[in-house]
Amino acid sequence: MKIDNYSEFWDFYVREHSQPATRWLHFAGTSLGLVLLAWFIWRGTWYYFPASLVVGYAFAWISHFAIEKNKPATFQYPLWSFISDYRMM
Repeated sequence: MKIDNYSEFWDFYVREHSQPATRWLHFAGTSLGLVLLAWFIWRGTWYYFPASLVVGYAFAWISHFAIEKNKPATFQYPLWSFISDYRMM
């Protein structure tokens, strides 16, 4: 299935996050990723910022594989997926 616009993607994204535990883990991972990013910037160690992405995506991907039993949208639509994580938050 090819998605051509963000509106279609959002509908797909919401369906792929149907379980409350999935949404909670996305929220936790995204929040922790933001906290880490702020911490790295505040400490002047901004070059560690990739760790904030790893933490955020780890929570999300685990929820997809273990709870939803589907493939994360990030693999096919990375930018829209990233934006949608914050929109869902």
